[in-house]
Amino acid sequence: MIKVYPAASRHSADHGWLQSNFSFSFGDFYDPLNTQFGPLRVFNDDIVQGGRGFGAHPHREMEIVSVVLKGQLKHEDSTGQSAVTTFGEVQRMSAGTGIIHSEVNPGVEDVHILQIWFTPNVSGLEPSYETSSYDINALRNELLPIVSHQSGEGIAHIHQDLTMYMSELEPGHTLEFKQQPGRRIYVMVIEGDLSLNDEATLVKRDAARIEQTPELTLRTNSGATLLLIDLP
Repeated sequence: MIKVYPAASRHSADHGWLQSNFSFSFGDFYDPLNTQFGPLRVFNDDIVQGGRGFGAHPHREMEIVSVVLKGQLKHEDSTGQSAVTTFGEVQRMSAGTGIIHSEVNPGVEDVHILQIWFTPNVSGLEPSYETSSYDINALRNELLPIVSHQSGEGIAHIHQDLTMYMSELEPGHTLEFKQQPGRRIYVMVIEGDLSLNDEATLVKRDAARIEQTPELTLRTNSGATLLLIDLP
C-alpha cells in the first residue's frame, strides 16, 4: 500500500527568520491522525536565515537527525559537543535521559535542513552526538546509506532498527529496493520527480508512506534527489 502526501498537504509555519513545513504533528500543530509513522515521529523541512537559529532547549528520549541540504548548521549541547555541518554531512543526536542543545545558522546564506526525529528502541540512553560525512558522488544512481543502526564508514549510528538512504537519480534511471516483509518505507522527493511501482508519482517535497510493499521500483523521468527510510 502506497499513500502519497503531497507537499501542499504539509502544515506550514512562517516565523520570518524560519520557514518550516511539518509532515507530522509538531509544536503548536497537532493532528491526532498524523502523529507518527512507525518510529518516525517528526519530519520538518526548515529554512533558517543567516545568523538565526534555535536557541538552547531540552530534549529527552528521542533520536534526532539533521540532514543539511544547503548552507551551514552549527550545533552545541550540554555535553560539550560543538560542530558545524554542511551538505554531504549528517548530525545525529541521542537525547536519551536529557540533553540541552542549540542549532543556529552561522553563515550569511540561508541553511536548508531536514530535521527528522525517531523514537529510540532503547530508553534511558546516555545522551550522545556525532557528525558523519558521506561521499556525495556515491549518491549517483545508488541508494546510499547515511544513517543506520548498523555502523559503517560515512554512516551515522542510530538507536533504532532503521536505515536512511539518500540518492540522486539521473533522468530515466530506475532503482530497485527490497526489504523484509512486515516493515515500512518512507520516501520524500527532495527535488525532481519519482514514480513508485508505476502506481504513484511524486514531485518536489512530496512524500509517500508505504506498508505491505516490500519490493519497490523507483523510476524518474527528469531526475530526482530523494530520501528513503527503511523502518520497522
